[in-house]
Amino acid sequence: MKSIKHAIATAVAEHTGFPAADIVNLIEYPPNPELGDLALPCFQFAKQLRKNPALIASELADKLAGIDGIGNANAQGGYLNLTLERSTYALSIVDRALQSVHDLFSEERGTGHTVAVDYSAPNIAKPFGVGHLRSTIIGQAIVRLMREDGYRVEGVNHLGDWGTQFGKNIAAYLKWGDEETVRKNPVRELFKLYVRFHEEAREHPELEDEGRYWFKQLEEGHEQANRLWRWFIDESLRAFQETYKTLGVEFDHYLGESFYNDKMDAIVDELRAKGLLVEDDGAEVVDLSAYDMPPCIIKKSDGTSIYATRDLAAADYRHRVLGADTLVYVVGAEQKLHFQQVFKVLELLGRDYAKRCTHVAFGLMKFNGERLSTRRGHVVYLEDVLNKAIEEAKRIIQEKNPNLADQDGVARSVGVGAVIFNDLKTYRIHEVDFRYEDVLNFDGETGPYVQYTHARACSVLRKAGTDAQPLNWPTQVQPDDVEWALILRLAQAGEALARAVDEFDPSVMARYVLHVCHAFNRFYHNNPILQADDPLRAARLALTQATRNVIAKALYLIGLDAPQEM
Repeated sequence: MKSIKHAIATAVAEHTGFPAADIVNLIEYPPNPELGDLALPCFQFAKQLRKNPALIASELADKLAGIDGIGNANAQGGYLNLTLERSTYALSIVDRALQSVHDLFSEERGTGHTVAVDYSAPNIAKPFGVGHLRSTIIGQAIVRLMREDGYRVEGVNHLGDWGTQFGKNIAAYLKWGDEETVRKNPVRELFKLYVRFHEEAREHPELEDEGRYWFKQLEEGHEQANRLWRWFIDESLRAFQETYKTLGVEFDHYLGESFYNDKMDAIVDELRAKGLLVEDDGAEVVDLSAYDMPPCIIKKSDGTSIYATRDLAAADYRHRVLGADTLVYVVGAEQKLHFQQVFKVLELLGRDYAKRCTHVAFGLMKFNGERLSTRRGHVVYLEDVLNKAIEEAKRIIQEKNPNLADQDGVARSVGVGAVIFNDLKTYRIHEVDFRYEDVLNFDGETGPYVQYTHARACSVLRKAGTDAQPLNWPTQVQPDDVEWALILRLAQAGEALARAVDEFDPSVMARYVLHVCHAFNRFYHNNPILQADDPLRAARLALTQATRNVIAKALYLIGLDAPQEM
């Protein structure tokens, strides 16, 4: 639904000739509320209109004074300061949050577009560690945010189920593995074998040749190699599914790297036919030196495939079969060059969608300041982290609210929410240092804080007996400054969604919901709700219900539950 900013921009566009879409992005929130609720700097209009910015601001003030919802428009220097008509605007925002909170958030900008989002992508026969958390929850949030914005989204889990590592897995299992031991705890036992392989290979480098041999056997369809590989996949997926269930993460497609094995030859043949393949030390590569990049390896010297080959085949599949006009890859920042190469090769192949491919990079996940490494066995199991967070949440619940119903369910929502929010509140490109004392801190800017604010609003509405009743803002009530600050925050839901989608950054929504919670808690502590007389009581209950709806929606968009009691 269009905001008051769009109405202002449209009116300014008629007077200046500048595009309304550009003007919307110029409208600011003044640092001092006494200046007004919105401000438009007029300096950018000066050159084209050949007028002083202060004169332009003065002329616009006269033009905008009559717009519905504008209480006052005045010029100050080169700025047009606007004050909104509070009761009218409050009615508009609160009504939208109560009748259809989706309309408050979304303008359905993505209607008619399909996006494939590649996220999580754990490696088969390796543990789901905290290092995999970032891709998983950032990707899930992007899927939800884009769907809210009107896009049709296909969520894809590009499982790491192919490559030389599986030759190493097979070699390690055949040398040291015991089927009965592995079946008791498949992923952790297979991982122990993988770590042992790398430890032994430091003393016995010939093991690396053995690993390559078994991967070659796997590629050629060797029965034993294929049977073990299939078993590793089945057991790993069972374990992954449990973790995804705990996190509340879902995918539309589980398509591992091996899915594209029969689709790569067509890409290789096309590259060869277009004269893009050259030989380099026995390998076949696409020369990208003209674009200041190293060559993109398509086939290694031993004839086996590599990541780039499968990613090219996967991109074509997502475009042709899934119907995606935009491809999004939520993968760590260390893979930046890889995706630059893949996107450039797609462009050289003449794929129109290449310009709509985006690598959503994110920073490393460290644990207590140290980098994690599966090869060295330095991994922290995400399952253990989530269980510890849930146990800590339950301990706090039993201490502070022992009579709470469904303690286990709430503890799960709060514990998992604490882990997710701790990550998503950080700008994605920054590194995250995972420390239990921060993740499980239930005070400050944390998941439990925003969830508790939602529960507090629910509690007020339950006590009023209006939690399920449709309310509205009485037109005769003029919001005070505290109420007005909260209403203005609610009104920014659409801007938060648009920016989070445009920047592929869930932290924008996480920070937004924190601002809403801060504003609501100031309102809750400063303005009596249940003790107020009508129509003020009705207005404050409507504002409470509107805030509850906005918090619940924002939490859902970034993958958190919104408990009604805590």
